[in-house]
Amino acid sequence: MVNYKDLGLVNTRDMFARAIKGGYAIPAFNFNNMEQLQAIIKAAVETKSPVILQVSKGARNYANQTLLRYMAEGAVEYAKELGCAHPEIVLHLDHGDSFELCKSCVDMGFSSVMIDGSHLPYEENVALTKKVVEYAHQFDVTVEGELGVLAGVEDEVSAEHHTYTNPEEVIDFATRTGCDSLAISIGTSHGAYKFKPEQCHVDPATGRLVPPPLAFEVLDAVMEKLPGFPIVLHGSSSVPQEYVDMINQYGGKLEAAIGIPEDELRKAAKSAVCKINIDSDSRLAMTAAVRKVFAEKPAEFDPRKYLGPARDEMEKLYKHKILNVLGSNDKLANL
Repeated sequence: MVNYKDLGLVNTRDMFARAIKGGYAIPAFNFNNMEQLQAIIKAAVETKSPVILQVSKGARNYANQTLLRYMAEGAVEYAKELGCAHPEIVLHLDHGDSFELCKSCVDMGFSSVMIDGSHLPYEENVALTKKVVEYAHQFDVTVEGELGVLAGVEDEVSAEHHTYTNPEEVIDFATRTGCDSLAISIGTSHGAYKFKPEQCHVDPATGRLVPPPLAFEVLDAVMEKLPGFPIVLHGSSSVPQEYVDMINQYGGKLEAAIGIPEDELRKAAKSAVCKINIDSDSRLAMTAAVRKVFAEKPAEFDPRKYLGPARDEMEKLYKHKILNVLGSNDKLANL
């Protein structure tokens, strides 16, 4: 048993309470490798932001659970080395799909886990989430549940259509499961292809596709039912057009890649939404930078020469999200 506190990590309880009160959201950045981790920690330290390091089931298998434990511990020490005396770093399981997986993550030093039973019948979702909560809370690990289904594809998570969260269910779900936060569906979706062209309209000024607006009326109804309860938005990458263009310029083929407009995420961050998940944007930034090096320097074969620029591009992206979208800069408990 590895206790996350021995690794220098924190859970989400206090940071979420402060985020709701302060009208901002905590960045939850997915990572799969060292370069992403370095970029996340540098961005968080330089902006003085709490941060959630998210690991999906697939990323955990890719990186190895033992290495992840030491990477998380190393992230805390790296933040201190960069000058942050009291970093607030969470290691979070994203979209856990079974009790066994969540238990394994708790046992290996995760400070937060998500159990996603949204695809199950309601009562089964309640029972599974409650079981995870009861185990995790023994070790002061926080738990995120989910109501509603997000469309899109990302790692093992896949759904053809989204189903908005039913506000009438949220009180019962939160009360019976004891979960610490709740992921809801209001129109965000996973991956870089969040919307089909026929769902969008064309901006006459730019000629680009504009996605349908988020269902803020659902969010408002949920907040009315659960005042002050931490709400989470998944699938919230904005799919920056400059990265899509850059990837296509240097040999890629991303067609009709559309994300969530940042002004809608800013609006959400000022509400009870205190955690916003971002994964695809960093993948796009990394891929764009790597493709650029390969195109401009085809003889290059030193990984540091293309992964280094990729790391720098991701750091720039993470800082932008913290400073200009989520508003979590200068929000550490002990500055």
